[in-house]
Amino acid sequence: MFHGAIVATVTPFRSGKLDASALKKLVEFQIRNGTDGIVPCGTTGESATLSYEEHERVIDLVLEAAAGRVPVIAGTGSNNTKEAVLLTRYAKKAGANAALVITPYYNKPTQAGLVAHFREVAASADIPLILYNVPSRTGVNMAAETVARLSEVKNIVGVKEASGNLAQVCDILKMTPRTFCVLSGDDGLYFPMLALGAKGVISVTSNVAPREMADLYDAFALGEVARAREIHFRLWPLMQVLFIETNPIPAKTALAMMGKIREEFRLPLCGMSAANRKVLAKVLSDMKIG
Repeated sequence: MFHGAIVATVTPFRSGKLDASALKKLVEFQIRNGTDGIVPCGTTGESATLSYEEHERVIDLVLEAAAGRVPVIAGTGSNNTKEAVLLTRYAKKAGANAALVITPYYNKPTQAGLVAHFREVAASADIPLILYNVPSRTGVNMAAETVARLSEVKNIVGVKEASGNLAQVCDILKMTPRTFCVLSGDDGLYFPMLALGAKGVISVTSNVAPREMADLYDAFALGEVARAREIHFRLWPLMQVLFIETNPIPAKTALAMMGKIREEFRLPLCGMSAANRKVLAKVLSDMKIG
């Protein structure tokens, strides 16, 4: 259902408010450069500091700008099940192609709690759901067995797997149907996970280098594995530097250096250190991105 290089887009701000014009231009930049889908309101979109109204507005803006040309997978997760239900219902109403729902953060639910949470959200709206596992951000890991149980729910169609654990990825791929959409949530594991059978990536790097990330998938899909590997290693310095500080600080800084957005964050996120800015600028220069 979903495949390829899907961008987890940043949310641009201007003087503390959503920058609608910049966001629409980012969507156009992505589509023009071959992205296979767009995820607004994820971790990279600073969803944790968006108000409910802003969350809805970002989804609306991205859907309007995409205009049906690529799938839009709206981030609708929360550590409050009722709020996740409301956001997911809104995504369905707005016309999103799917919803990306993160494991509840801070609460640290048990595996049984995760199953109950996702089943509740899935039952609330007739929209495809993609689970999102990123234990480094949430404090809880969704076990492969839990993903397998949830894959039996009709409208739970995939998982963004960002545990960084390839053994867990193997278990998920082995335990779920071949139709279940396993997507990398870690850019550095995009190519290795394709080799294991994943269908793509929900990517931070695609914000800055959408064409190259799309090319990697296309090469792999065509059986040109050596070329895909070459693109992976060409992108490797960028993949690394975009996590030199907390995501999305480097990605937004890079986009500002490229002239696409203002360099503005929501506290508690703040600007990059001077030393790391130099490292980022050098990688962009070396890769002729700008």
